[in-house]
Amino acid sequence: MVHAVFARLCTFAGLTALPLRTTSQIPNSIVFTRLQSTSAGGTRSAPRIVSLGLTAAAFAGGWYTGGVAADLYGGKDKPVASTAAGPPTTDPSSGYPFTPLTPPTAARVTDLLNQNIWSVPVTSLDAGGVTRYDGSQLASNGACEDSFTHCQFPSPLQAGKKWMAWGVFDGHLGAQTAEALSRHLIPYVHHFLKKATSAEVLDDAVVHRAIKHAFMELDDVFIGHAQEIVDSDHSWAEKVLRLTPGTNGSCALLSMYDPTERKLHVACTGDSRAVLGRQIQTPEGKGKWETVPLSIDQGGSNEAEAERVRALHPGEPDVVKDGRVLGLATARTFGDGHWKWPAELQSFMRSRFISDTMRRVDPETTYKTPPYITAEPEVTTTVLQPGQPAFMIIASDGLWDHMSSEQAVELVGRWVDWRAKGKPAPPPVDDGFPKQFDYTPYYSTGWKVAEDAMTVQDENAAVHLTRNALGGARHDVISGLLSFKPPYSRYARDDITVQVVFFNWKE
Repeated sequence: MVHAVFARLCTFAGLTALPLRTTSQIPNSIVFTRLQSTSAGGTRSAPRIVSLGLTAAAFAGGWYTGGVAADLYGGKDKPVASTAAGPPTTDPSSGYPFTPLTPPTAARVTDLLNQNIWSVPVTSLDAGGVTRYDGSQLASNGACEDSFTHCQFPSPLQAGKKWMAWGVFDGHLGAQTAEALSRHLIPYVHHFLKKATSAEVLDDAVVHRAIKHAFMELDDVFIGHAQEIVDSDHSWAEKVLRLTPGTNGSCALLSMYDPTERKLHVACTGDSRAVLGRQIQTPEGKGKWETVPLSIDQGGSNEAEAERVRALHPGEPDVVKDGRVLGLATARTFGDGHWKWPAELQSFMRSRFISDTMRRVDPETTYKTPPYITAEPEVTTTVLQPGQPAFMIIASDGLWDHMSSEQAVELVGRWVDWRAKGKPAPPPVDDGFPKQFDYTPYYSTGWKVAEDAMTVQDENAAVHLTRNALGGARHDVISGLLSFKPPYSRYARDDITVQVVFFNWKE
């Protein structure tokens, strides 16, 4: 029986989500309709659905944001609530003796990896070389804390033109901050870019300042009004909801493409990562993929970032310890007010609002000179050359925990070659996994991509990267990692959200 899978469709202001449609012909999958504007007469145009692999959707001209916690583990349908007909009946003999669950088969692994995917062909002549993009999300936490967006929107710089955008938002302590970013970050950036163009001669430096201003302004909305909310006459429930985006936290990675100028603007707050694979010719005349970083990880393990934080907090030698800023794994995030609020407010919030999660930021011992973290992004601009094949990978750190940027570019390059060769079946690989039980090589994302375990077998480039991040051709590894359930799964693998955008590439 097909498992019920639910998805949250988040809408921007002025847009209306069409009803979610599912199909019983595709097991364990979700089919999304695109979000479309409602006309003045209140009618909606018909949805366009593009099927590719197990799940795909085309959102031509629409916005799409998401964060899905899918049923990763199968099993029978959950019991339904009792009705007037009386309680449900069960057969006791069906549950005795106890039967352990069976691990995911190769086919089931593929189903799980493809539960929440999208693949969007781009055919517009105004797309500046964008030909297709793929995406996928695989949850580890019981409710996935990652969110994402992909869309096109009116150019803030040229009337009648459009930009394209792809974003990944890696939440922590809950998903609410990441979900808010998926809905509101692009509108804020668009607003401040338009404001900048009306006041200054536009260059990359102006664009970068406007993007940074937008990031900081939205973060101030999340955390800057906490005292007002606490002191307001709002109901207790409304206060909880208004405070949540500032008490949860999220990294943000936003890539925006201006097709007219062929400029790729990437803004990064946190430890998600963007990388460009660019095809170049070797002296022998052969094509190879060059790895070009588009962002820099901003975790405490980045020594330059750690020194920046230490310089802002002299006399606090333990402000960065074991690669963490007062216990937080990254030095830049949205939300996370417990690392940003004034000490008096932080102490009050720590004692009155989810205090157990804030043990590492005790105002009496470690919390002396806030704020300790910031939402200000690092912004880069890269010009893409007309006709030069390239692809961009953006992903949450759940992918980068297991592979380097160079390995990710190599893997997508292999995927491109595989399709050019007619998608041959992968050769059989000896699993080589020891039969004795030892979880330690995989604890805290200890598994790393191995050259001899790389495989190419997925229609979706983002799924291809996720599969290889979790074991690749070694079925017992990937089946085992997918067998862990929350809350223990987070110690083996994080939520993984990936998008791959192709430029000047045709099959």
